[in-house]
Amino acid sequence: MSIANPLDGFTLERDAIATIGVDLQRPECILAERNGTLWAADARGGVTRIAADGSQQFIGQKADARFASAAAQSSDDFEAKFTQGTLPNGLAFAANGDILISNFGTDCLELMTRDGRTRTLYDRIDGQAIGKVNFVLRDSKNRVWITVSTRVNPWTKAAGSRVCDGFIAVVDEKGLRVVADGFYFTNEIRLDAREEWLYIVETTGPCISRMRLVESDRGVALVDREVFGPSNLGGPPDGIAFDAHGNLWCTLVMVDRLVAITPQGDMRTLLDDGDAAASRNLVDKMQAGTATADDMARAHGSIAPWIASVTFGGPDLRTVYLGSLLGKTIPYFRSPVPGLPMVHWNEPHPF
Repeated sequence: MSIANPLDGFTLERDAIATIGVDLQRPECILAERNGTLWAADARGGVTRIAADGSQQFIGQKADARFASAAAQSSDDFEAKFTQGTLPNGLAFAANGDILISNFGTDCLELMTRDGRTRTLYDRIDGQAIGKVNFVLRDSKNRVWITVSTRVNPWTKAAGSRVCDGFIAVVDEKGLRVVADGFYFTNEIRLDAREEWLYIVETTGPCISRMRLVESDRGVALVDREVFGPSNLGGPPDGIAFDAHGNLWCTLVMVDRLVAITPQGDMRTLLDDGDAAASRNLVDKMQAGTATADDMARAHGSIAPWIASVTFGGPDLRTVYLGSLLGKTIPYFRSPVPGLPMVHWNEPHPF
């Protein structure tokens, strides 16, 4: 006997959406804690902390003095990393509560304490610059997974022409290494409830892929790559998150839709806030590999313009927060199904 999907009959109405946070700068990724605190990536170079009562504080990145002198010996631009070009993108909590930052501006994986002291963990891999680090995810075995969208500069050229040079790397006891490559602009990744499959956003695919985790003496590997759900989602996917039923919620950036892919691989549209004509133009040109920055700029909605991520939070994990690239606030609403708890949800932290 099949269990009914909690999303059966659910669509999101605009009047059911509230907002939290003001004057935010590119809140692309959002982390939620059990106590109601939200942490949002901030384009000013750091994160904005929003307490459960709505009060907020911007925490800017600053070079950690413990590492600055050593780093300066090998890089004259160490301080510049934290004053020029920084663009925090994906976020994850480290095991001790510090914040892992995939920095899309400085092209590196960083670690920031909750008061802003920041150091670079990785900016090179296999002897070359790492590229556009997009997202970071920590699993239950304390491994850190990162995605690199492209090494093409500017990245908009890779996005517009469907360059297929994205890759996934993992940090474990053996260090940092590439575990899968050949993706169309790798974006967010998530593990299923049992951590058996890694789900991979290919923004210019435009699709979701998945790969099975295999453990060996040489460390974890990814195998059996396949497309999950439709091979063409009808718009560029960006952020994903599982709910407790196994539905994979997904944002389609620029066309500004929120969809869900059921465990059976069927796609359901939960919200469509895009500009229809601009969305069609963008999708057609992205498929042809001719999309320009202007085509991208014209396509957006008004609720969470350039909707980029979806995060479950609240005490019952039924509050859904939407991150965006052009928004100044964080829209949120109630879900008929709780989210799948992230690895940090039940961890004790020393703060």
